[in-house]
Amino acid sequence: MLLLLVGLADHFSAFNVFRYITFRTGGALITSALIVFMFGPAIINSLRIRQGRGQPIRADGPQTHFKKAGTPTMGGLMMLTGIIGSVLLWGNLASPLVWVVMLVTLGFGAIGFYDDYLKVTKQSHLGFSGKIRLLIEFIIAGIAAYVIMRTGTEPFSSSLTFPFVKDFVLHLGIFFVPFAAFVMVGAGNAVNMTDGLDGLAIVPVMVAAASFGVIAYLAGNAVFADYLQIHFTPGTGELSVVLGAVIGAGLGFLWFNAPPAAIFMGDTGSLALGGLIGAVAVAAKHEIVLAIIGGLFVVEIMSVIIQVAWFKLTGKRVFLMAPIHHHFEKLGWTESQVVIRFWIIAVILALIGLSTLKLR
Repeated sequence: MLLLLVGLADHFSAFNVFRYITFRTGGALITSALIVFMFGPAIINSLRIRQGRGQPIRADGPQTHFKKAGTPTMGGLMMLTGIIGSVLLWGNLASPLVWVVMLVTLGFGAIGFYDDYLKVTKQSHLGFSGKIRLLIEFIIAGIAAYVIMRTGTEPFSSSLTFPFVKDFVLHLGIFFVPFAAFVMVGAGNAVNMTDGLDGLAIVPVMVAAASFGVIAYLAGNAVFADYLQIHFTPGTGELSVVLGAVIGAGLGFLWFNAPPAAIFMGDTGSLALGGLIGAVAVAAKHEIVLAIIGGLFVVEIMSVIIQVAWFKLTGKRVFLMAPIHHHFEKLGWTESQVVIRFWIIAVILALIGLSTLKLR
């Protein structure tokens, strides 16, 4: 919305700053953080009153988690409020990619909200039917993938690029849509699996958002893309503004989610944020790099898949408890040790992922 002020630049040169994506990204970050800080306490109090007993705690979980009983969930509503308000203010609303990413974010957030609602009202960690939930996620992601493909330049818009090589691309054609949908759904659920300890998911999400903010900006700039020998993807620079809003909202949420958490993110936030990052990775043609930068999320969801599959085959468990962060808790690590060490891993993986921009 503030981009409209550029039209006044002929009379007031100061308005030229609104042309710059970097300036608007910083503005989006600050704005979303302020929105969460300002409205966070009211949202938390409202959710605490409405939810009563709060998010149910797994009976087979670590003993230290039982003291968290009564903590409200759906904290993702705080972040979504900050992100939406900030993007509407600072984003380029003429960009179809901005709307596509927000479609995935709000769609996945609505699914997560309903899942949280069922868990709270039924006081059970079993929420939405897994199959129906995945089906709806794939429909939303499929629509987003199709729009991304159609708004790009064929055949590159339906191609898969690879890190560390500058010329080779794999043309997927119409199969790009299910592939891209899988990336978004996988990212959303991977972040969802990671959200199990105070502050565990939100910091890696912010690290991933910052990394893809850089990638989207560089890939969307013809000069930088040519210098780095990465594939130029017009329009993705605007997604940096969206990711700036994610970082700001994440900082605001972390203020209330820091141990002991006053509120949990819930599926409302984790599904929405994961889907958002997945959609940006698809738009910027860095889907494989997402698996590197978001490697922590990949490990988390793979630990669940391995645990379930191995138990069905042999009746035995690979991990003491899945997702894997609970395994380390069962080994005797304190919650803060798990969280901080996983943060360190997330930063290291992000640096490795960013290095692919130059190592070609």
